[in-house]
Amino acid sequence: MADDASNHPDPFDVQTVKLLAALMSRHDLSEIDLRDGEHHIRLRRGVRSTAAPVPAAPAPVNLPVPVTVPASPPPAPTPAAAPATKKLHEIKSPTPGTFYAQEKPDSPPFVTVGTRVTPSTVVCLIEAMKIFNEITADCTGVITEVLVENKQPVDYGTVLFRVDTAG
Repeated sequence: MADDASNHPDPFDVQTVKLLAALMSRHDLSEIDLRDGEHHIRLRRGVRSTAAPVPAAPAPVNLPVPVTVPASPPPAPTPAAAPATKKLHEIKSPTPGTFYAQEKPDSPPFVTVGTRVTPSTVVCLIEAMKIFNEITADCTGVITEVLVENKQPVDYGTVLFRVDTAG
């Protein structure tokens, strides 16, 4: 009887859970539910709905504000306005977890501001349930912003990096 159980793969071992998590990410699945006899496992990714609702902010009160008219209008900012119109690609977290900017504590970061990336460039790791997922740039360009600190928790859809795809 023990031989029969050892020949039957355990659907809840670490390798199977890692494989299922990778499949969920690769195929953009939000939930997997497996049942094997009395055993049951459900994997979900995305924002949890168990958080308490956030109360709405009170409506702002409009108070009269004294207006001062400048003697001459300020000069229009020309160079500063140009980058604001530039469309930057956002690299977002595909899963909730912990953001790691480097592979090991003594390793250099995967990318920094100014790093040129391609779709296959690993930009960070997201650890979820002791599984480390490599996150790739998914575009070609130059990293212009790193928006998350090392070891910071992130949610599904958190913007991690901004990339100038024209650069």
